[in-house]
Amino acid sequence: MNKLLWSPSTNQIKNTQAWGFMQEVNQEFKTKLTNFHELYQWSCEFPESFWDLFWRHASIIAERNPTEVLKNGNDFLGSEWFPDARLNFAKNLLSERSDNPAIVFWAEDQQKSSLSHLELYRQVARLSFWLKQNGIKKGDRVAGFLPNMPETVISMLATASLGAVWTSCSPDFGVQGVLDRFGQVEPKVFICVDGYYYNGKEFDCLEKNQKIVSQLPTVENTLLVRFVNNSSEFQDLNQSFFFDEIVNGSNSPDLEFESVAFNDPLYILFSSGTTGVPKCIVHGVGGTLIQHKKEHMLHCDIKDGDRVFFFSTCGWMMWNWLLSSLASGATLMLYDGSPFLNDNDNILFDYAEQEKFNYMGVSAKYLDTARKKELCPREIHNLQSLKMILSTGSALSLDCFDFVYQKIKSEVCLSSISGGTDIVSCFVLGSPMLPVHRGELQTRGLGLSVEVWNDQGKSVIDQKGELVCIKTFPSKPTGFWNDDDRSKYRQSYFDRYPNIWCHGDFVSLNLNGGMVFYGRSDTTLNRGGVRIGTAEIYRQVEKLDEVIESVVVEQNCQDDMRIILFVKLRDSLQLDNQLKEKICTQIRGNTSPRHVPDVIIQVSDIPRTKSGKIVELAVQKAIHNLPIDNKTALDNPEVLQEYYQLYTGLNIQL
Repeated sequence: MNKLLWSPSTNQIKNTQAWGFMQEVNQEFKTKLTNFHELYQWSCEFPESFWDLFWRHASIIAERNPTEVLKNGNDFLGSEWFPDARLNFAKNLLSERSDNPAIVFWAEDQQKSSLSHLELYRQVARLSFWLKQNGIKKGDRVAGFLPNMPETVISMLATASLGAVWTSCSPDFGVQGVLDRFGQVEPKVFICVDGYYYNGKEFDCLEKNQKIVSQLPTVENTLLVRFVNNSSEFQDLNQSFFFDEIVNGSNSPDLEFESVAFNDPLYILFSSGTTGVPKCIVHGVGGTLIQHKKEHMLHCDIKDGDRVFFFSTCGWMMWNWLLSSLASGATLMLYDGSPFLNDNDNILFDYAEQEKFNYMGVSAKYLDTARKKELCPREIHNLQSLKMILSTGSALSLDCFDFVYQKIKSEVCLSSISGGTDIVSCFVLGSPMLPVHRGELQTRGLGLSVEVWNDQGKSVIDQKGELVCIKTFPSKPTGFWNDDDRSKYRQSYFDRYPNIWCHGDFVSLNLNGGMVFYGRSDTTLNRGGVRIGTAEIYRQVEKLDEVIESVVVEQNCQDDMRIILFVKLRDSLQLDNQLKEKICTQIRGNTSPRHVPDVIIQVSDIPRTKSGKIVELAVQKAIHNLPIDNKTALDNPEVLQEYYQLYTGLNIQL
């Protein structure tokens, strides 16, 4: 077991919602559960009982037959949760109508605003009424090309109130990247922004909007959010309206909630698209709601009035995850822009202090960058209100665990979590009932039968293997768009192990229930038959002051495989033999000789997605001179040319 960094007191444990829920389980099912791990085991052994009781515990607003929980439970792909339930997603998120804040918004240091629960409800009602008047009905798609701002939340809720389907991506996407996504799902309404801020600069979107709409023939109406300029005008957009004129109107329509089935579509999310046109993953109304409420209430302990922040764009599933915390009575803390401003690297911690965050979610990349910038928030910020720090996007390094407790706050629950767009939620999470150990994710998600399987398909403990889920769960996708025979769906998750969800993460599970992540299983390295997770190498290389970040891949060379490590170095440093040896020594001494790369090469940058994930597969394709189908999914696609140029040199560098 790794070093203990934080542990809750008995009083803290007994004040959590998960503890209260555990007492309900004991009372109703005559069990004697005493801790979170026992609750987890029970939830996996009796998933129907778990989800049925949690439905009631979470006060989900719906109509259902209490005896019908799961149909075709033995068929993972064909199973159907709560098949007779009827509900509305937006109704569950808009149950509060008070003057308490529902949303607080910062656009870097350029704009700041807030919206009460009552104001949010009224603006959603006006937009919902307008959408309905303009022909939007259950099942229609509404697409948002928007920053992470209140208008985006309003748009999603208005769409969901009608039983329509919401899909979105952030305005830093290029035109083709947007068309690759929205073109597949054929939206009837397109909601866009005039521009956005990033690192103190304004970026105009009017021309992009016009190009996108001109190539989306199904769009009947366009709404423009005037964000950076109150007098922005349209550029050759037919049937166009100003968003603010609709939601700030004088009319006060009733907000009518269309009742839909539990498994009717709510969201269409998109895979990263780095290996082809993005897959359109459809998530259901009920599965998304009940899974998010479970994670918020039982894994994070989010309560009424808590202030919840997650640094995200609306092109990442953590945006959808954040919004659902409204259903637990939380206040959304929205931020759009750069997490590090040219003149203020501490902007997010300024926000956390001034607005008294209770929950602060960021990417692992953010924490690593803050560590390398040598930030020390605890010395200059009052973070007394902060109860939990969440991290996801990639494996959190050991150094970042130390950084949180040494430089941000010592008395905080650090929950490194992992899941994905595929399930719009998490397989592995945290809990304020459990201790935090260095380098470990605290627990698997309640009600999710997660195991680690070896190459022989056997469940293993304290060994590396595939993360699998052996039983169905409510937030599995309802399907892929335009995949009527479910072939794409089956191929994505069930090809390797029939009727078992294989997620594609290379992990190990400890006896205490904690998990360690080693990288994606499709990019694991194979040295002499031993599988090596890429994160194992990153953890060591990026400890060195000289290295900002790195990417490691395999290359087929003269009918053999070799490991190539690319490094981005600090400032104007150059990779010489001395630094190469230092890197190799660091890797060899802290992992094994098998982990040491065959070749180390300096590059100017590392390619990554817009949500900050390193794209090892794209690097692997480039150094084999293979085409990359969808570069628009990347935040810095231009850097790939550097890797393509290395192709010839790599082949002669033995």
